[in-house]
Amino acid sequence: MKKAVPLWVLSVLISFTLFSLKTSAQCCAGGSGSPIAGGASQGVLQERQVELNTNFQYIFTDKFYKKDSPDTTRTFDSFSSSYEYFRVAYGVTKNLTMSIEGGYYFNKKEIGYHNNPVTTYATKGIGDLILFPRYDVINWTEEKHRTEVTIGLGTKIPLGSYNDSTGNIEPFSKKTYYVTNPTSVQLSSGAQDLIFYAFVFRGYTEHNFKIFANAIYIKKGWNPNGEKLGDFMSIGLFAGKSFLDHLGITLQTRYETVGRMKINESILLYGNPSNSFPEGTGYKKVFITPQLSYTNGHFTIYASQDFPVYQYLNTSPYYTQVGSENLTTIGLSYRFFAVRSLIKSPDGTTNYCCPMHPDISSAKKGNCPKCGMELEKKGN
Repeated sequence: MKKAVPLWVLSVLISFTLFSLKTSAQCCAGGSGSPIAGGASQGVLQERQVELNTNFQYIFTDKFYKKDSPDTTRTFDSFSSSYEYFRVAYGVTKNLTMSIEGGYYFNKKEIGYHNNPVTTYATKGIGDLILFPRYDVINWTEEKHRTEVTIGLGTKIPLGSYNDSTGNIEPFSKKTYYVTNPTSVQLSSGAQDLIFYAFVFRGYTEHNFKIFANAIYIKKGWNPNGEKLGDFMSIGLFAGKSFLDHLGITLQTRYETVGRMKINESILLYGNPSNSFPEGTGYKKVFITPQLSYTNGHFTIYASQDFPVYQYLNTSPYYTQVGSENLTTIGLSYRFFAVRSLIKSPDGTTNYCCPMHPDISSAKKGNCPKCGMELEKKGN
């Protein structure tokens, strides 16, 4: 996408700062499998279980900060993003789950200062591809409790564009020079990243209550433009309760931090400079996120809303940075078994059933597909 604008726009581009999107929007939204599964929260799927998950994420902000204080100085009016996220996950074994994740941006838009169309940038298209295996190192199911510890190591493969540019006309020679668009509207960072993940779960089956935590660290790579976004780290604490086997309520408290962006000046090409400044990138934030979910059979519908309660954004006397304001997520998850793990014996009898879900029965030992509890022999 290329358009010609006057050279004076370069002076405006110099003041642009990196908009630090919620990393889960481009990487691992719902990657833990934990917040969005209603009463069936777990770090990994059961063996031969399949999950199809999609969610729509809407981001909007027009709030600028200097460090931890809102500031009236701004370099553009607002930023918005509409993103559809997809995940396909498969329980390879009872301990190992493999997922393939990605998404599509319907719109990423940065509206120019005072709604200036010359400095308004918009794009749409495919985002990045995520390969994300997770492995249970602990999975204990007791009569009234279930404990799970999961670790994961994934990678992000850049598919979306990262170097879209805008043409600027030099007023004397009338030649057009192209400058890379702001980082905020690129579809990808253009780098291959590594994802480190940990998940700890404790469920109280008698009370349909669960507490869990996850941690994500994303080691950012360098892109061909000589840019490296700051490494990302997130720690989330969750508490959730299920009602009437269908309704779930989860409350999350999450801390996020992103390091400053780095630029390798030695490989930047003439006419394709970066327009982000490291001193105006990186942050520390705390969010409160309530979520509602409704499960009916294999389907779960869920919705969540991020509320930023603390923001500290790296700035300097010359740069402000746009902060978080609104992130709304609405999604649908569908889980089923590729091969039925619960079957009847040849004479049609079932000898094992779930103590929490009597409708789940089997001719042999196994785990309940709804809650994960070990099936008990009838008559015990």
